[in-house]
Amino acid sequence: MKKSLQVILEVVLAVICVILAVAIVRSINKPVAFNKQKAYRESIGVQRLKDIRTLQVAYKAVNGRFTSTVDSLINFYNTGNMTVVLQIGSLDDSLAVAHTQAVKNKNRRITPAQLFELYKAGDNNLVFSIESKVPVRDTIFTDRPELVLDSLKYIPFSGGAPVEMEAVTKMVSGVPVPLFEARMPYKLLLKGLDNQLRINLDADQRAKNRFEGLQVGSVTAPNNNAGNWE
Repeated sequence: MKKSLQVILEVVLAVICVILAVAIVRSINKPVAFNKQKAYRESIGVQRLKDIRTLQVAYKAVNGRFTSTVDSLINFYNTGNMTVVLQIGSLDDSLAVAHTQAVKNKNRRITPAQLFELYKAGDNNLVFSIESKVPVRDTIFTDRPELVLDSLKYIPFSGGAPVEMEAVTKMVSGVPVPLFEARMPYKLLLKGLDNQLRINLDADQRAKNRFEGLQVGSVTAPNNNAGNWE
């Protein structure tokens, strides 16, 4: 009887040991898996915010301000135009510069467009610049045929939550400065992952006085449109 009880106790202890071992392994693997998935999701979120920043900078170059909606950026990309400056010749070529000046002296009302016509006709010794308008879609993301522009509106892995974005103009040292900010809170970017680990991550970010998620730009102070991952 005593031997049977001893065997039962040994079996129970063995089961308990296995359960504890499994629990320990899981407790170790849980943050590892969380951090691995966090890094993966952040990489996608960062690229999306970089693309928003690229469009915002182009939008401001044309409109003199940033916009507060991703829809406006998408419309700008699809229908807008940008002014590009085409430089013909080199200002370091003194002979070409002198020749160009002679042409201008001969016809003081000559325009860059007329100089361009002379250049196309064969006068390759001209030095000038000319502005032209080109579609935004022909200048941005031309090497990204796989980019789905509508996806920029949403925080990845959030189930369709929109990217949080603001745009303001603030007086800085007496000068009006356009600012924008786009955010992806961790509570949305890391949706579905271990909630307690995400809460701990948010608390750690707040302790460091940092935004609890990914952010590019700032509406509180100029930061050269930097991302908080940079």
